[in-house]
Amino acid sequence: MLARERSREEWRDLLAGAVTDPLRLLARLELSAHPISRRIVAAPAFPIRVPEPYLACMTPGDPDDPLLRQVLAVADEERTVAGFATDPLAENGANPVPGLLHKYRGRALLIAAGGCAIHCRYCFRRHFPYADNNPGRRGLESALDYLRSHADIHEVILSGGDPLLLDDDALDWLLARLAGISHLRRLRIHSRLPVVIPQRLTPRLLDLLTGSRLRSVLVLHMNHPRELQTGLREVLEPLRRTDVPILNQAVLLAGVNDCVDTLVTLCEQGFDAGILPYYLHLLDRVAGTAHFEVEEERARKLYDALAAELPGYLLPRLVRERPGDPGKLPLAPRFQ
Repeated sequence: MLARERSREEWRDLLAGAVTDPLRLLARLELSAHPISRRIVAAPAFPIRVPEPYLACMTPGDPDDPLLRQVLAVADEERTVAGFATDPLAENGANPVPGLLHKYRGRALLIAAGGCAIHCRYCFRRHFPYADNNPGRRGLESALDYLRSHADIHEVILSGGDPLLLDDDALDWLLARLAGISHLRRLRIHSRLPVVIPQRLTPRLLDLLTGSRLRSVLVLHMNHPRELQTGLREVLEPLRRTDVPILNQAVLLAGVNDCVDTLVTLCEQGFDAGILPYYLHLLDRVAGTAHFEVEEERARKLYDALAAELPGYLLPRLVRERPGDPGKLPLAPRFQ
């Protein structure tokens, strides 16, 4: 079997073999008898999903493992908390045709896939109506027509879900149609999949990213430096030798990365792997995620300390997204 075929089958096998039972997850981590097992939601409406490469980076016996905290459904998710809504960014009102979000001037977002390789418990689209947005070739035709009819859109963002759940044939089809829209200049792919299943960065996918007429940018999503240990560094090496920028966006999460040392390490080690820090998001206040929130004042103090530690090119922008704003709101360091 050719190397490209092996790579394709490997990532799909790992995707299919993801752990979806919280009890099995705790058993794998030697936590079945720990009190945390009494806090899990055995059958959450938003099921757990944890691929093997990501699970392998967790520390057995540690109920506070920062990677485990991101994926384990616990009873805190079932609390109703004022200010936390199912559509915190009012995306339903920025959804002119199925499969497309148009919130900001000059760019639009395609919901290229309705699923993810990993179910992050803080996901701001955990309640998004994917069934109404019809990902797939047929479902995306109206979105492509919308892009063709709006000459003021110059950048398209592939998101979801996770757009890299599409296989390379499907991505080839989609990228060819996007490249055929003359006023589009840039293609941004937002994905967590290479972090949790690095094998997804197949040789053919690299060819697609580098061979398009559109200027491509890959935006990864890492929240903790240990997420670099899945094998991501190694698979990024061929992409680093191209002209495709690799960026990272993180979410500031209580109990995961709300520590200056952790954030510094994430930025520095990410840069060593060829990834430039991009955004550090304040939590989008989606229902079920209040236990992850870092209050804005504390977030600002952490960011001030981070800015004092890092050179400017390694400092991500601390941002909050609010419905109706023309873009994400940056919160600059105050050095106080």
